[in-house]
Amino acid sequence: MHKPVARGSGIPPLIKRNTALFALSQSFIGAGTQLAYGIGPLMVLAVTGSASLAGLTVGLFGVSRFLVSYPIGQITDRFGRNPGILFGQGLAMLGTLLTGIAMLLNSAVGLTFGMIVFTMGVSAGQQLRVAAADMYPPRMRGMALGFIATGSLVGVATSPLVMALAEMVSQRTGYSALGLPWLMMPALILAGMALVTFVRPDPKEIGMNLQRYYPDYTPPPQRAAGEAPAFNSWDLVRNVPTRLAILSNCAGQGNMAIVMVLTSLVLSHHGHSLTAITISHMFHSAGMFAFTIPIGWAADRYGREQVMYPGVAIALVGALFVAFAEGFVSVTLGTFLVGLGWCAANVASTAMIADHVETQHRGRAIGVSESGGGAMTVLAAIVTGPLVECASLPAAGIAAVLIAVVPLAALAWVKLAQRRAA
Repeated sequence: MHKPVARGSGIPPLIKRNTALFALSQSFIGAGTQLAYGIGPLMVLAVTGSASLAGLTVGLFGVSRFLVSYPIGQITDRFGRNPGILFGQGLAMLGTLLTGIAMLLNSAVGLTFGMIVFTMGVSAGQQLRVAAADMYPPRMRGMALGFIATGSLVGVATSPLVMALAEMVSQRTGYSALGLPWLMMPALILAGMALVTFVRPDPKEIGMNLQRYYPDYTPPPQRAAGEAPAFNSWDLVRNVPTRLAILSNCAGQGNMAIVMVLTSLVLSHHGHSLTAITISHMFHSAGMFAFTIPIGWAADRYGREQVMYPGVAIALVGALFVAFAEGFVSVTLGTFLVGLGWCAANVASTAMIADHVETQHRGRAIGVSESGGGAMTVLAAIVTGPLVECASLPAAGIAAVLIAVVPLAALAWVKLAQRRAA
């Protein structure tokens, strides 16, 4: 039995401890995610010899998110957040081993299978955000999501270190420098899994009893036994705030998927080096993760909508920069803005969904949003190549802009309907 300790309106020590453990765990698996985005296209090129398949690894993230997010939400709603998170991290660890072996064997089929398993594990690990939302009352929920996302920023910094070590070992052994980092990742993921086992009690249990941890929190009225409605995904669509939150998250994911591919293509088209392209992507990652805590604080302080919709708009502007600018600084500014806009839309939309859904349904609710985001990522990956090949680079950028327009147009429609009804 864990005795909650809280003073005033602060964060109880137990919650701080659990949050720190989750953030550190996220940093370990985040290193693998950065590897997949950073060297994934080079891995595909190495085993297939085809540049047209270079977007395979990014596309697999979308497929896995679409397939896994809702089922893993069912698991965490039924059995608790920790078992679902550990299951996802276990899948990711298996995927890194399979991927590393496939690269050493130069097997395209093995690489595809390994990356599918890895990306499924990463998608399942998104339940870390559900766990963070569970442990905090609504007035702190956005900032809590920021704490967890900051762990990904540590992963961004860890990934180059793993890659540098792999290159050093490769030079001495002759083994593939593209395969070795994946064989090193299990040690990091195991460490992350160990940290999760120290999280107690399970965040779902905390979420269902927040008043024990936050004396100034007043829980909503409790339903009598048997009166609580079963979870229905369509309720999220029928409810205006959650519908707009899902649209915003999907727009952020789709917009970013196009721009991540487009950035490399645009910079390469204008003659910039691979090093310059890597630096540009680093700024993109900084936009995604460096400001998660202040963005989460702003979502708590000023409201979810006041952060979510500006985030979508910022991503839209960033896509325009990437599509139509020519200079390195302008394109990099654009990809940074896309990352920043995605961060704001993702954090605020997740917090909004968590605010409108009861704890025992929260894993599935956020799973629905993530599945939608995965579908948009897949769609973006499918259309980007043909648009670039058959039309132009700016045409793909316009597609990214149009995706970002959808939630803003939906918001305008809702506001217009409300005025007519008044």
